[in-house]
Amino acid sequence: MEIRKVQVTGGSSYVISLPKGWVRQQKIEKNDPVGVIAQADGTLLLTPNLMYDSTVRVKEFSLKDYPDPNMLLRSLIGAYITGFTTIRVTSAGRIPPKVRQVVRKFTQMTIGQEVAEESDNSIILKDILNPSEMPFENTIRRMYVIVKAMHEDALYALEQGRRELAEDVSARDSDVDRLHWLIHRQFSLIVTNPALSRRMEITPAKAATYYQISRIIERVGDHAVAISEAALVLIDMRVDHTVVAKVTKAGEASLEIFNRSIKAIYANSIPEANSIIDAADELKPEYHTLSAITQKMKVKEAVAMTTIANSMHRMSEYSSDIAEIMINQMVGFDST
Repeated sequence: MEIRKVQVTGGSSYVISLPKGWVRQQKIEKNDPVGVIAQADGTLLLTPNLMYDSTVRVKEFSLKDYPDPNMLLRSLIGAYITGFTTIRVTSAGRIPPKVRQVVRKFTQMTIGQEVAEESDNSIILKDILNPSEMPFENTIRRMYVIVKAMHEDALYALEQGRRELAEDVSARDSDVDRLHWLIHRQFSLIVTNPALSRRMEITPAKAATYYQISRIIERVGDHAVAISEAALVLIDMRVDHTVVAKVTKAGEASLEIFNRSIKAIYANSIPEANSIIDAADELKPEYHTLSAITQKMKVKEAVAMTTIANSMHRMSEYSSDIAEIMINQMVGFDST
């Protein structure tokens, strides 16, 4: 850190000198304008770029370095999440059909990625989505609606013995992943681009909170899939209705805690968030009861029941985590 003393000129103007090395590196000349941006934490950002938009970033993947299609797919997702707006896939020779299939799969798995140019030895992907047009609150609500419906349908499928409904729960998990990746991408962009933070009217700290919550909701969605898959086993084995009733009751209680935790995001109430944590703790005996039932079951049934009990338990714990995140945020806000 370089220290500069504040000077006063003209009786009312406060002046500091700029580091000579930085001025030369940025090729700033006499009388050139320099942008000064006040940050939420009280610091000032200086930039010679008055538009200050650092979101244009290019990443290239050469197939000689990414011979495995699965590795390429994971790397494409990584480039998307970390905020690259243009992605190039190149090859010394003709791009194999398997790689083109991976690229198409990637565009289907993500939001805003489209093939802009394509030739025998290269594919160029560009981001057509303006991040500022997708508020975090809207994406979180959409994720919640999908995950809530997944849990409801998993329980209803078990209760009514509907295999097709249980199978459909798994199909919707990819929609939750796409939305979570979008939030992760926006968070990455905001951290590196103060201009986007201002356009979206959100601080990096607040964006980090939404990212944490989206990650939790995505995991709750994974547990909905686990419950639905275990439900298929219990449906096929025609488990006793009294057992199904106990599972449904515990599932509805877990879902109610989850619903309350999402509402707490917008309620700004520390007592309510604290109440959610207590309610989640009170549900633990319910899950132990479900686990105890497995002692009288066949192995396959017992494994399915244990999966359901564990997933419901994790769901309530994740709801408690959301409440804790909101308490931390509200306490931090009150202290500013």
